Amino acid sequence: MVKGSPFSERAGELYVAVQVTPKASRTRIEGLRTDAKGETALKIAVTAAPEQGKANAMVVRLLAKAWDLPQGRIAVVRGEKDRRKVLRLAEDRKTLARRLDAWLKSRHD
Repeated sequence: MVKGSPFSERAGELYVAVQVTPKASRTRIEGLRTDAKGETALKIAVTAAPEQGKANAMVVRLLAKAWDLPQGRIAVVRGEKDRRKVLRLAEDRKTLARRLDAWLKSRHD
């Protein structure tokens, strides 16, 4: 994975760290954010309110569309009720890792 990437591999699975801004004026991937600890997350804004899983569902739909993945392959595994979340991407790890690294480089070089 690319250094400073929100993507990580653990136990043979691929994960992405995200920071979500709910109730935004529009839904979009805003870029990368690095916190004081040096941890990088994908910054995402969604128009949905953070209630009853609506914002999480919108994040999943947005990323599924951006990465051409079925929505069922993306799951929030940490931070369900927090702005900082970790999502598991259930897809062929090596192929997806290369594709996502290329996607990240194309958006942030």
